[in-house]
Amino acid sequence: MQTIIDTDGTYRTAAHHVSWWAGNFPTVAFYSHFLVNVLGSSRQAKRGQYDGSQWCQSSLDVLRRLESVGVEFEITGVNHVRQLASPCLVVGNHMGMLETTVLPAILQPIYNFTFIIKPSLLEYPFFQHIMRSRDPIAVTQANPRQDLKIVLEGGTDRLSRGTSIVAFPQGARSHRFDPDQFNTLGIKLAKRAGVPIVPLALKTDAWGIGSWIKDMGRIDPTKKVHFAFGPPLSIHGRGTDEHQTIIRFIQEKLAAWREEDQP
Repeated sequence: MQTIIDTDGTYRTAAHHVSWWAGNFPTVAFYSHFLVNVLGSSRQAKRGQYDGSQWCQSSLDVLRRLESVGVEFEITGVNHVRQLASPCLVVGNHMGMLETTVLPAILQPIYNFTFIIKPSLLEYPFFQHIMRSRDPIAVTQANPRQDLKIVLEGGTDRLSRGTSIVAFPQGARSHRFDPDQFNTLGIKLAKRAGVPIVPLALKTDAWGIGSWIKDMGRIDPTKKVHFAFGPPLSIHGRGTDEHQTIIRFIQEKLAAWREEDQP
């Protein structure tokens, strides 16, 4: 399975030419290809022909199309996942659609993995077939007790079968990180399943949140995309210290990226 990540666990967009059309109309140029990607992947998934390798390839195509309109990527810390001897739980902040579509290109070459998602993604036109093919865990986002049961049972089952999981505990996507909205579902699952938890900090606001269609916002190439994976954590006791470690990791990375990206 093709991977873009270097042996040191990093990836950075190389200097390249951006066409006049893509440079001046990045949103239109990107979505004209992205929709073709989604439609093709959806047809394959509906036929039962969309496996992990194809998921990785279509995800990589999304990353390349974003780069083609001028979006730059910096991905670090992937070796923290590579070096694990078991499946893991990746827990991070959630900004938008970009991480959902690009993370497979980063993680799928290492482990088979899936997401904890909201149920509406299983009914979303075209995208529903792709998500259903990945055996995700769908939570209600309305009943915390029921969601905990779903995550603990479904997550433990998938992890025991060798499937790693990505969770966004803050629930609703936001370009601001609010620690008070960052719940402990991931901590509870990692403890129950006895697996390491890997912090993930990301900044993906180059793909904006849309006004009419939330998942199809403006593409802004002036905003660099960042993914940073932290050292894996083992959960001890109630996991309070580990939860705070993840929050600090995300906060520190976001602060550093904001400063770095200042003009």
